[in-house]
Amino acid sequence: MVDSMIRVSGRESIAELEQAQNVEMLLRELLASLNYQPSRTTHENLHETVMVIHVDGFQYQLTCTPPAPAISLSPREQEVVKLVARGFPNKSIANVLDISPCTVSTHLRRIFAKLGVGSRAEMVARILQ
Repeated sequence: MVDSMIRVSGRESIAELEQAQNVEMLLRELLASLNYQPSRTTHENLHETVMVIHVDGFQYQLTCTPPAPAISLSPREQEVVKLVARGFPNKSIANVLDISPCTVSTHLRRIFAKLGVGSRAEMVARILQ
């Protein structure tokens, strides 16, 4: 849980990156020793600032962001996604699944809506995350 809350960002040089990683390692240890658990408001407000510290002229802000909600695809939608990921066009997907191309399009529209994406490539990338 703690590991997913701490990320390196905005560092230019390797020395700055190493320094940030050292600080972040200390923050991980600190949060683990405090047995930190995100508050309920984190899920309601999207993120919670846990602490802000300054080290050697750099500001480090530790925030807790809840994981993305699990998206539930039906077994048929999962089959459609797998075939799209393999590069199949709608007509081929329809033939493999023994459904009409119109039904494939309907499945894709519903999958896009559930995932909040607008293209087949975005859909596959989102599923692979």
